[in-house]
Amino acid sequence: MADKKEIPKKFDVKVYSTPTCAYCKMTKEFLKANKINYKEIDVSSDIKAAQDIVKRSGQTGVPVIEINEKLIIGFDKVALKKALKLN
Repeated sequence: MADKKEIPKKFDVKVYSTPTCAYCKMTKEFLKANKINYKEIDVSSDIKAAQDIVKRSGQTGVPVIEINEKLIIGFDKVALKKALKLN
């Protein structure tokens, strides 16, 4: 049986943020630096998304990062690296 090459895992990443949030900017810079595609959701203009993420996370602050349906609260480099399988 031939060894199968490991296929890189795809990540569905969403960043719930606001335009004035410094930690949101740091999160997005971290993702860009690691070549991780993400969808940004501005909760200051998308009230429905804001209500949804508060309900799901229990948090009213940003950023909230969703990676394959797992939530990370705040800019937590260690948790991000672990969730994204970065060294």
